[in-house]
Amino acid sequence: MARQNDISTCVAGALEKYFRDLDGEMPGGIYDMVLKNVEKPMLEVVMHHAEGNQTLAAEMLGINRNTLRKKLTEHNLL
Repeated sequence: MARQNDISTCVAGALEKYFRDLDGEMPGGIYDMVLKNVEKPMLEVVMHHAEGNQTLAAEMLGINRNTLRKKLTEHNLL
């Protein structure tokens, strides 16, 4: 199981690469970009491990099932 530090390191590394690739251009919308790029794969993996059971997945994520359904819909995962 990945530890929180491992995930943080991956996100930090990806952001550093993002800034390098900008080559001096001014970034915008970084917060939303990061959340969307992290949230979808997280939902996919958790749903896989919950074998499609939304109640179990919501419990694993520590969120309400209705919130999970909303996020699955937003990411076209239903």
